[in-house]
Amino acid sequence: MVHCHPNARRTPAGRAEVFEAVEAGLTVVAACLAFRVSRRWYYRWLPRWQAARGDGMHDRSSRPRSSPQRLDPATEALISGLRSTTGWGPDRIAAVLGLARSSVHRAIRRLGLSTARAEPEPVIRYEYASPGGLIHLDTKKLGRIVDGPGHRATGDRRDHRRGVGWEVLHVAIDDATRLVYAELLPDERRYTTAHFLVRAVRWFRREGIAVERVLTDNGSAYRSRVFGRMVRRLGIAHKRTRPYRPQTNGKVERWIRTVLSECLYLEVFASSEQRRRALERFVAYYNDRRPHLAFKGGPPPRQRLAQLMAVA
Repeated sequence: MVHCHPNARRTPAGRAEVFEAVEAGLTVVAACLAFRVSRRWYYRWLPRWQAARGDGMHDRSSRPRSSPQRLDPATEALISGLRSTTGWGPDRIAAVLGLARSSVHRAIRRLGLSTARAEPEPVIRYEYASPGGLIHLDTKKLGRIVDGPGHRATGDRRDHRRGVGWEVLHVAIDDATRLVYAELLPDERRYTTAHFLVRAVRWFRREGIAVERVLTDNGSAYRSRVFGRMVRRLGIAHKRTRPYRPQTNGKVERWIRTVLSECLYLEVFASSEQRRRALERFVAYYNDRRPHLAFKGGPPPRQRLAQLMAVA
């Protein structure tokens, strides 16, 4: 609806003057000429003048009286819950609920749950065509869980425990299929990291994937001679990300954000062992059942692997 000065011409007061002039004795033709409006305009506004006089001269909202395609309150409540608890975007929420992305996007905006983000730096996207062509490796440090959950889960800073130490999430993800192998290990030292690589390569081999090269950041463990010797012993190439360009390894970093938001930070664990079992369940769910929107049709990684194997 347009909001303008109430005394401007052809707005509430100006429209009323046309009809007041006719009531004062001017003919419709003369009044239309004097106020520079068409007779069609006059007869279009006449019913509203007769019904409400000056009050009927205001513009009415162009908003539709009903929205038959708007989602029902129960569905909007589901969208709100998923958005608030998981941080999912409209693509994933639409896939889970079986709705159109546009409907979910409108609901998120209407509910005030959208977030304005700074314009990101353009990223050159790539994807290897064959499984094993490139495996991304990365780590994420997590606090050990001793004697129940800490302050991150409880929200109480008094639950902060000093000296309990850390555990490290080690992740390997195939670029072509997004198939994931992950472990929670005591540290991210050179021998730990090198032995994780061996287990990851063997696991991918059992899945029918021959690893050709790995991509890592420039962390000390990945730059160590121990890791370098292990890479050569396995007969694979080692690539590193460019300095200050972590997005080059974005697929594994995105997976780490996913497992944190949908599992490791979503649940409250009583022990590190309980968290480790939850990680194993999530990895199995991610590989076997969770739709992956990076691929057309959203197949889970293991289904994507079968598709690529069938083409090869």
